[in-house]
Amino acid sequence: MEFTKQFLRAKNPCANGFRWFVRHIEDGVGYQHALDTLVQAGRVEDALWLLRQFGPTNTVLSVDSLEAQDLVFAGTVLVRSVIDVEGVLHAGRSIQAGGGIRCGGALAAGEDIRAGAHIRSQGAVHCGGDLRAGWGVEAQDAVTCGGELRAAWDVVCQGALRVGAGASVGQDLLVQGPIDCGKSLRVGGHLNGADSLRAAQGIVVGGAITGVTHVEAGWGIKAGESIEAHGAIKAGESLSAGDAIRAGEGYGIFAGLSVQEDAWDTSAQVWARDLPAGLRSGVWMGACAV
Repeated sequence: MEFTKQFLRAKNPCANGFRWFVRHIEDGVGYQHALDTLVQAGRVEDALWLLRQFGPTNTVLSVDSLEAQDLVFAGTVLVRSVIDVEGVLHAGRSIQAGGGIRCGGALAAGEDIRAGAHIRSQGAVHCGGDLRAGWGVEAQDAVTCGGELRAAWDVVCQGALRVGAGASVGQDLLVQGPIDCGKSLRVGGHLNGADSLRAAQGIVVGGAITGVTHVEAGWGIKAGESIEAHGAIKAGESLSAGDAIRAGEGYGIFAGLSVQEDAWDTSAQVWARDLPAGLRSGVWMGACAV
C-alpha cells in the first residue's frame, strides 16, 4: 500500500496531522514506512490513528530480540526471545515472544498476544484474540482480550478485566476494576477484586473470593475457601465453598437461578461451613470438604 496526500485526505485527518504529513512524508511511500516515520518523530498517536484507518497487513517483523522506544507495526511482531519497549507497542495482527514482554506504555494487538514468560505493561493491555503468558500478566490499567486468557502464574490488573471467552489463571487473580468473562473463569489461587465479578458460565477458585461487589455466574460457583461479596451472590446452578458464603448487608444469596425449582436438590446445592445468612434460593447441603 502506498500513500498520497489525496489518499490520506479522504480519511478526514486532523488539520495539524495532515500538515505534518504533507511536510515530512513524500507521496508514494509505503504504509509501514509512514508508520515508522511518524513514530520516530514522536507522533505515536498519529501512527495509531493511521493504523486504525487502514488496518492490518500480513507483513511479519521477525527478530531475535526487540528493544525500542515505541513501535507501531501493521502486521505481526515475532520475537524469539524478549521484547522490551519503553513506550507503546501496538501490532495490527499478533505479538509473539519466546521470552517476556515488558512495555512502558500501552500494549495492544489486533489478534493474539503470546509470551513464553511474563507480560508486564505500565498501561493497558488489549488484544482482539487470545492473551497467553507462560508466567504471569501485570498491567497498570485495564486488560481486555477478545479470546481466551491463559496465565500460569498471577494476573494483576489495576483496571477492568474483560475476557471474550474463558480465563484460566494458575495462581492469584488481583483486579481493581470489574471482571467479566464470556465463558468460564478458573483461578488456582485466590481471587481478590474491588468491583463486580461475572462469568457467563462457571467460576472455580482454588482459594477465596474476596473484595468483590456483586458475584454472578451463569452456571455454578465453587471456591476452596470462602466466598465473600459486598453485594449479591447469584449462581445459575450450585454454590460451594470450603468455608463461609457471605453476601453484603441487605443482599441475598441465590443458587439455581437457571434451573427449575424441582431440580434444586441436584442442580442448586449450596455447600458451606454454615447456613449462609440471606440464602434466598437453592438447598443448603451442609459443610463441604473442598
